[in-house]
Amino acid sequence: MKEISSGLYLVSTPIGNLSDITLRAIEVLKQSDIILCEDTRVSKNLLDHYQINKTLFSYHKFNEKKLLEKIIQYLNDGKIISLISDAGTPLISDPGRILVNELYKRKIKIIPIPGPSAASTAYSLSGFSDSFYFVGFLPKKSGERKKVYNNLKNLETSLVFFISGRDIEKILNEFDSFFGNQQILIAKELTKIHETIVRGNLSTVVEDIGSLNLKGEFTVVLSNIVNQNNSDFLSLDKEISLLNKKMKTKDLVNYLSEKYDVSKKIIYSRILNKKND
Repeated sequence: MKEISSGLYLVSTPIGNLSDITLRAIEVLKQSDIILCEDTRVSKNLLDHYQINKTLFSYHKFNEKKLLEKIIQYLNDGKIISLISDAGTPLISDPGRILVNELYKRKIKIIPIPGPSAASTAYSLSGFSDSFYFVGFLPKKSGERKKVYNNLKNLETSLVFFISGRDIEKILNEFDSFFGNQQILIAKELTKIHETIVRGNLSTVVEDIGSLNLKGEFTVVLSNIVNQNNSDFLSLDKEISLLNKKMKTKDLVNYLSEKYDVSKKIIYSRILNKKND
């Protein structure tokens, strides 16, 4: 193996199938003095598989700041440190941002070791658009989620989310109300034996979601509504603003639904969003 120099290595690991790791990632992990792991028990399965026996530090969002100076001291002493997450590419909805930003300030070398990511893997399966916007995990409170939806509604690109199984039904129903019946792809257990991929209209997927095993986490790709009818919805929102105080909500919903050929559910949701803005 080619010897590597001291620094922090951001090493991408498999999102499921243990064979989905690069030769370079294995070499770096084997030469590391310390490996920072989100959960040492999870990472040990991978490291044991490739016969990598190194010092492991548990490194997660609750101890990032506490370990910061200790890690920097090791790097200043010439150590090789790798940062890995439980699965996929580090810092994508995983710990590491605080450390990376501090290392840039101190001009300590950071080396990326690219590899798998659930976000890009699911997006590649969707076929929805030539670009995507990565949202990651949504806020826990519904009011905060609505603010996020408002910021996303005019992006002319696909949207990629990470959603917990315990929240998936609730959030898909919010998508249906806010964004309308567009295309969606839901992926779970990517690259594993029980890999599940569902693609179709949002309303249909919402009806069938109960038939899936809802444990774990889902990667969801949503085809944004403005790709389908941007000008119409801009006109719709403008008309809502003009007529909202002049007509009863029920009458306004019926009028706009017939004029724009859009479901009453979507229009009612957009009226409520306008009132909350």
